[in-house]
This record gives sequence, structure tokens and C-alpha cells, in this order.
Amino acid sequence: MNIVCLDLEGVLVPEIWVAFAEETGIPELKKTTRDEPDYDKLMKWRLGILKEHGLGLKEIQETIAKINPMPGAKEFLDELRSMTQVIIISDTFTQFAAPLMKKLGWPTIFCNSLEVAEDGEITGYRMRVENSKYSTVKALQSIGFETIASGDSHNDLGMIKASKAGFLFKSTEQIKKDNPELPAYETYDELMEAIKKAL
Repeated sequence: MNIVCLDLEGVLVPEIWVAFAEETGIPELKKTTRDEPDYDKLMKWRLGILKEHGLGLKEIQETIAKINPMPGAKEFLDELRSMTQVIIISDTFTQFAAPLMKKLGWPTIFCNSLEVAEDGEITGYRMRVENSKYSTVKALQSIGFETIASGDSHNDLGMIKASKAGFLFKSTEQIKKDNPELPAYETYDELMEAIKKAL
């Protein structure tokens, strides 16, 4: 029994924080898990910048409302879901993901949640489980699934390497260079072919 596990940002939709950085003109917010492997460090840094600029959940959600899936992402996902089970495993947050899931046809997503004060300030975040992508893939394997995984960032490497087949997708040159054993693809057609072979 196969199950495909996909990252969300950078794979199916543009990076939310990059879009928000462009919208607000705060370049520091462009840093993502492609640049910083330590997610906790990255999120604390982001929350500090939001506080400094008086920005909260409402402003981020307004940006997210304007984000569309990458060209071809929904069609790729629809075709994949017609062949096998698919779960999106993301380090984003339920408060960010819902509008994007609507545009992708409501696929299943496992992600984290934000702690938000009444005034809309994001005060913290709760990870669903430690090392969430790797832990989720291992849990799926423990209940009889064989996983096939794809992502673009440092935090995807655990689930990619732990799966029976794993692929980098639209990743950075540095990540590709550091992980030469992982097949790397740039188009949905290439990724689809690789997944079909692994199924």
C-alpha cells in the first residue's frame, strides 16, 4: 500500500513568507527552511520581526488570500490522487493553509498550529510532533504504508530519505549538491513519471 507525502510550500504553492516579505517590504522575512535548517530558530526569528513591525495573523492571511498554487500544481495533484493516496505534510500552520487547500481541491494536509492572541498577534506556535515530516512518514510506515516523498527544503530531507522512493523538487543548488544521491526534478511531468515508476 503506497502513500505519497508531499511538501506544500515551494512544491505546490509559492513560499508564504516570501510572498509576505514582498507584500510588506520586509526583506528579512524572505528567509525560509531552504536557508535555515533549524525550524525553531527560524520561527522565533520571524515572530520577533512580526512583533517589531506590529504585524499579526490578519495581515498574513490577507497576503495568503492572493497566493495561487503554482501553475500545474492542482492538475498534478488531481492526477496523483486518482492513482494513489496523497498527504501533504507541511511545517506551515492550519491558520495559513486553509485558503490554499481550497484552491488545491481540499487535499489532506498535516501541519502545525499558531498561538494567536485576541488582538491577532502571533505569540507562538505548536508543532504537531517533533521533526514532523520524518515522524509522520515513520508513523505511516508503522501502520503498513510504503511512502514516496518529495520536497524542496532542509526540513524535507528526513522524510525523503526515510521513504522507499524520495525526490527533491524545485530545490536549491546547494541542497542538490549536498544530497547527490537524491533524484532532483524541476517539472511536475518529471516528478509524476518518477512517482509512477515508484508506485
